Amino acid sequence: MSTPAPEEEWRSDLDEVDAALIDGYQSGFPITERPFRVVAAELGVTEREALERVERLRERGIVRRFGAVLNPPVIGASTLAAVRAPEDRFDEIAAVVNGYRQVNHNYRRDHEWNMWFVVTAGSLETRDRLLAEIEAKTGCTVLNLPMLTDFYINLEFPVVNGDSFARETFDGDTDASATRIPESAAAELSALDRAILLEIQEGLPLSATPYRDVASAVDAPIGDVLQAIERLHETGCIKRIGCVVNHVVTGFDANCMVVWDVPDEQLDERGAAAGTLPYVTLCYHRPRRPELEWPYNLFTMIHGREPDAVDEKIDDLAAETLPFDHERLYSTETLKQTGARYEEIVAE
Repeated sequence: MSTPAPEEEWRSDLDEVDAALIDGYQSGFPITERPFRVVAAELGVTEREALERVERLRERGIVRRFGAVLNPPVIGASTLAAVRAPEDRFDEIAAVVNGYRQVNHNYRRDHEWNMWFVVTAGSLETRDRLLAEIEAKTGCTVLNLPMLTDFYINLEFPVVNGDSFARETFDGDTDASATRIPESAAAELSALDRAILLEIQEGLPLSATPYRDVASAVDAPIGDVLQAIERLHETGCIKRIGCVVNHVVTGFDANCMVVWDVPDEQLDERGAAAGTLPYVTLCYHRPRRPELEWPYNLFTMIHGREPDAVDEKIDDLAAETLPFDHERLYSTETLKQTGARYEEIVAE
């Protein structure tokens, strides 16, 4: 198990090659039989050295894992949920929620709705059954907020820098457009697709031939596996392949989810505009729940190293792009953070 590097020390001995691996290969890792050979040639090092450097970064906790980032709303049925957990029962309720394998993220946030978690299942029916079970076991009403429109979702951003918020020094263009997410979305997966997703859900093997290792594990020809992974990437089942950075270890621990009450007729226009801003790392539409006094329909996320800098960007967002009622929900504790588990998902 890796031990995270202290925040003040995490980059003290990184060189330019390490920085290039961390910031340059959070996505776009080659889908070829010997990917580290390609990376090594691009960085001017040997294949063995490129591999060993990624191993070292993972051991130090800077890279949380290496491999594919899968896309739960495309593969199965996913939702963001929240409960109002009484403080004297908070740990008890967190244990119930975290006890479900289908819960892969859970955070405490400074809000009346103080526990926020993600549930991913193989079908809408299973997802909703799990939410009902959590409600029954905890006695807490569950706020169910499935993603309806994806404007921009990308936790890939440079960290080997002095930026006070994500992509502070970014000077390119960000593409954001409204992509509808059917609530019961489920990809059409072949038997090989399912086997591969199960094999890579916790990461790719750190070896010179990671895809060949996957092919061996699923008992399929390497060519078929490479084609399947390419196809899964193109269809959105795989978001990206590369080094999954630990943002907290690298100092980006002032992370705020901002929820906005945007007029419905302006939602697509405003959501796309917010999603194009370089400092907005997530932007998506979720349903209002007026029966639970939840009026918000647009969610944005801003990652930063300094709370004041994050608040300043939220002020800018509210003044210029989203001049609407909003609330700021800072995460104050990570209760669970794993990749989604796909055994039940692909079985269904």
